Amino acid sequence: MKPGHGEILLTEGDPQLREDEERLVQEFRRQLDEGMWAAVPTKNEGSGRREARMVRAYGEIPPEAERVIFFPRAAGG
Repeated sequence: MKPGHGEILLTEGDPQLREDEERLVQEFRRQLDEGMWAAVPTKNEGSGRREARMVRAYGEIPPEAERVIFFPRAAGG
């Protein structure tokens, strides 16, 4: 995370621990219910580009993921 760059830590924990996983699932759902989209950064070695894969459910998050990024849907018409 880069302080001052708009990144906010919502919650953290070990998904292998039941209590932590329940908290992580609850926060994931809360963010989606508030209209956010979720993505998991993917490893892209060598290109210098940042890439991510969209996820729609907590179960889609790969076990090796270090973070989930939430961002607002684009507005417009």
